[in-house]
Amino acid sequence: MDLTPGTSALVIGGDARAAGQVATLLEAGAVVTVVAPSATASIEDLADRGLITWHPREADMADVQKAGVVLTGLADRTAPDRILDSGTVTLVGGGPGDPGLVTVAGREAIEHADVIVTDRLAPLAALAWARPDTEIIDVAKIPGGRSTSQDEINQLLVEHAKSGKNVVRFKGGDNFVFGRGSEELLACLHAGIDARVIPGVSSAIAAPALAGIPVTHRGLTQGFTVISGHVPPGHPESTLDYPALAASGTTIVVLMGVRTLSAICAALADGGLDPDTPAAVIADGTLPSQRVVRATLATLDEAAAGLGAPAVAVIGEVADIEGLR
Repeated sequence: MDLTPGTSALVIGGDARAAGQVATLLEAGAVVTVVAPSATASIEDLADRGLITWHPREADMADVQKAGVVLTGLADRTAPDRILDSGTVTLVGGGPGDPGLVTVAGREAIEHADVIVTDRLAPLAALAWARPDTEIIDVAKIPGGRSTSQDEINQLLVEHAKSGKNVVRFKGGDNFVFGRGSEELLACLHAGIDARVIPGVSSAIAAPALAGIPVTHRGLTQGFTVISGHVPPGHPESTLDYPALAASGTTIVVLMGVRTLSAICAALADGGLDPDTPAAVIADGTLPSQRVVRATLATLDEAAAGLGAPAVAVIGEVADIEGLR
């Protein structure tokens, strides 16, 4: 969308298709307001993060008159229903947030989908590629907020496919990197549903790259380790050996670690990693709202205060890009 940055844009409607329009407007640099009595979890999340304004009411003429651009998120339901002999499920990794990083195969799957089941971290602007009659279902999981259980998501995929629909499960990053894609694939296979996987660009690599941070560097580090920070060190559900990570000599990339970053840094330091090890956090990687902070292992938590999810932490010598020269 070709807009002058700072253009006031109004989206009327709060469904998943409206969320896609919001993402497109944000990408174009617009100042976005959504007016709708209710909204999907993804729109609510954007409003909570201060990236848009959401008024939970019906739109009126005053809203329209104040806006430079007005879009309606209401889907066109006039297209005839399609009757299919059998349905499929395609798991599409949407990449780290910029729709330009969705693969060609991923775009093609979206364009041919009858049903799209989408997450809040999927590049929502890519929903504009869907047909007007495509049903779009938002199953966002918001940390500490609204959430759809994995069992419900699995059931949605299976039920729509069994009704003869071609279903796309669309989420951010890569479905098989902390994305529960394997659980969804197994649910489909156990139900006798034909399912396939289209990999996505993982934020574990893309977010650091767009911040100028390589996860490997010749002569410095020969590997990188991607870990989940969903639970802190010492938690009964944690399977990570932090002393081993500290001694691994690899770059450590932490996903889903905003809430547990302080504990993770402390565990690595206790495990023997030098507190002066360079580190960085990239929030909203690939999006116009991307922010990067650089620090050390000892100061990272304090430096990243105020940054919210989604964010990627990088711990290792590669985080000091100036020092690589």
